[in-house]
Amino acid sequence: MGEVGKMQTWLVFIWRLCNIFMSLFFALATYVQINDPDAGLWMLGYGVPAVLCALIGWKPHVTESLVWRRVADLHVLISSAVIARLCWILYTEQITHTFQECSGLTLTVIWLLLSRNTGRALVGIPTVLTAAAITVFPFVAWIYYYVNKELRSNWPAHCTTVI
Repeated sequence: MGEVGKMQTWLVFIWRLCNIFMSLFFALATYVQINDPDAGLWMLGYGVPAVLCALIGWKPHVTESLVWRRVADLHVLISSAVIARLCWILYTEQITHTFQECSGLTLTVIWLLLSRNTGRALVGIPTVLTAAAITVFPFVAWIYYYVNKELRSNWPAHCTTVI
């Protein structure tokens, strides 16, 4: 019985750590939107998940509070509509910059959906492994784009000064 308790403690610790890192990533994504023409919308799109993830990192059972759930649900709903619009723009106009916007917003939706019921029951191994994989991905992608300057050559002028 003691081994199960130790394993669960580690799973909760890793889950909280993943949320802290995702909060940091979403906060960085919020910051780099500062020079975007529609910065307010994108800052809100990344800022809300940053705060929600920070709350989970601080107190994992916050996902069971009505306020957290309603804010997360509203964000997922609005973001899903924006994602559909961005995918349509990407399909019809083939603007490469739209892919980054679409994938970043999709990441916020996936993370909030993954986090939604984690306060209700014990966090399991599949959830933690999925969270760890998702947590590593945006940091690796950001570094990859930073190192490979030719990938950024098609970006609009306001995106060339990102971190």
